[in-house]
Amino acid sequence: MVAVGTIVWLSSELMFFAALFAAYFTVRSVSPELFAQETQLLNVPFSAANTIVLVLSSVTCQLGVFAAERGQVGRTGSAFAFWKKRNWGLREWFILTYFMGSIFIAGQAFEYAKLVHEGLTIPANAYGTLFYLATGFHGIHVTGGLIAFLFVLGRTYLARRFTHEQAISAVVVSYYWHFVDVIWVGLFATIYLLK
Repeated sequence: MVAVGTIVWLSSELMFFAALFAAYFTVRSVSPELFAQETQLLNVPFSAANTIVLVLSSVTCQLGVFAAERGQVGRTGSAFAFWKKRNWGLREWFILTYFMGSIFIAGQAFEYAKLVHEGLTIPANAYGTLFYLATGFHGIHVTGGLIAFLFVLGRTYLARRFTHEQAISAVVVSYYWHFVDVIWVGLFATIYLLK
């Protein structure tokens, strides 16, 4: 039931981002010269690297889900086996995913600082408004996912026994994380690659 509810909620989130995409394309069709000028400020290679980090975090998140479905909450083997990824459990994969998501958010903050320094701000023009709305709301969603990872990780440390409910919570958080990643791929293609 929780998984179905999450999927329904994510559908409403999809409509929210669809509205942002519609606004972006509408303003872009009205002011193509503004978009041609302002997109020159974007650092596409840096954003592509940041995108790769976020997409790979989806892979590590799913590996954590696979471990949760096996009932493997933590690493197996000796302390020296830490670097053997096949021994990792939910905790290790979700911690790695958390750090990758944090790197993505830090990259976005760095990019924002650079763009603001170059004069692209929310009130500067319609492009700035839409750029920061779309990427900013996505960043808020990523931050929400990071908080959810902390919640799941905290539950695994506090619980005496790893239960089916904890595995379900890991699965539900993964649905959300994959959704956020797919939305970013769409935003990256639209904002950074589409000329």
